[in-house]
Amino acid sequence: MIHSRTIAGCLFVLGVIAGSRFAWADEPSAGKQVAQSVEVKQGDKTEKLQYLLFLPKDYGTDATKKWPTILFLHGAGERGDNLDVVKVHGPPKIVESKPDFGFIVISPQCPKGKWWNPEELKQLLDHVSKSQAVDEERLYLTGLSMGGAGTWNLAAAAPERFAAIAPICGFADTKIAEKIKHLPTWVFHGAKDTAVKLEAGEKMVAAVKAAGGEPKFTVYPEAGHDSWTESYNNPELYKWLLEQKRK
Repeated sequence: MIHSRTIAGCLFVLGVIAGSRFAWADEPSAGKQVAQSVEVKQGDKTEKLQYLLFLPKDYGTDATKKWPTILFLHGAGERGDNLDVVKVHGPPKIVESKPDFGFIVISPQCPKGKWWNPEELKQLLDHVSKSQAVDEERLYLTGLSMGGAGTWNLAAAAPERFAAIAPICGFADTKIAEKIKHLPTWVFHGAKDTAVKLEAGEKMVAAVKAAGGEPKFTVYPEAGHDSWTESYNNPELYKWLLEQKRK
């Protein structure tokens, strides 16, 4: 007979394992996407931000090589504490089947009920840049929907940091245009988007142009809110990113 204390002990151990999500993260390795975490500070509070980290298949074969890097921000539907959900769209989905994808990819997960916080994301970038072979002259920022908004806002909060940005079906205050006018920008939106209307993308593009920028703008005539699948599956996006270096 199994003693009740034994059962209770087993349940306790399982609870500890379940609650130690961050302690069981895999070590980063070439050709794989693994779960990671970093402590980020907001005022006097410290929290753990979990993220996926992908390193290209040839990472590490040349100790002197720095790699182009993409920071990807997911949409509102992928918030929470399950990193597998972050893999459903965009670069973190692509690298699951393409270990030769030529970028380091950083894909954080926003906690449920929150929005992307630029200060926390900057700390995440600091951490990964110090621990991995990130080419800081070729650091790119992209995201979809809520992550598209996060892309605009993080770019405005750290305009000197990125080589290029690609907000997809995002939205932002047009007042930030002056801060990012120098950044190579490629905006994507669906003409039939009812969640974030095309007008949001049009206003941002117009504001950046008025400030002196030269953003690219792709509108999919038949697409609704999902303008990200076609965008992230387009090799031209990654070719364009690699043509951009930090000014």
